[in-house]
Amino acid sequence: MIAARTAGAAGASLLLTFHGTGGHERQLHEAGERLMPGAHVVSPRGEVSEGGALRFFRRTGEGVYDMEDLGRRTEAMAGFVAEEVARTGATRVAGLGYSNGANILASVLMARPDLFTDAVLLHPLIPFAPPDAQGLAGRRVLITAGQRDPICPAPLTQRLADWLEAQGARVTLHWHGGGHEIAPSEWEAARGFLG
Repeated sequence: MIAARTAGAAGASLLLTFHGTGGHERQLHEAGERLMPGAHVVSPRGEVSEGGALRFFRRTGEGVYDMEDLGRRTEAMAGFVAEEVARTGATRVAGLGYSNGANILASVLMARPDLFTDAVLLHPLIPFAPPDAQGLAGRRVLITAGQRDPICPAPLTQRLADWLEAQGARVTLHWHGGGHEIAPSEWEAARGFLG
């Protein structure tokens, strides 16, 4: 899997960043370096092309996921994350994803909650009801969203936050008044959460 990597010091935390649709491995990489200075930062590139726009899994329409492909890609990404954790030896492992990147991060977190201690989901869209997931208790999750996001409707954002809390995760929800763009307040929330 193609990825951008910045090495941290021995014993440093690990931060994985996951780009949005049409992004690439550098989209959030430098932001990750700023959010967790000194950490190992690893940013994989999505391997699915949708009309030339890179993504982490297939969909059949806006907000309609190819669930079989999502399952396969989630398993592969969990393996990638596990390899990076083993390679760096990090005990604190954080994930940061935007839009499609937030969705693959959320999916990996649901499937393998043991891999992450902290997750920042910027504008996630989980349009399905996930089954209960063992192992999310105590995991820290920040969800940020726009109250008028046409791609990730506010009720679905709230439903995801409620589901995570029901699994025992420690959830922080940050709203801004706009749409699907990342507002400055979201970066501030992420900095405070990861700092």
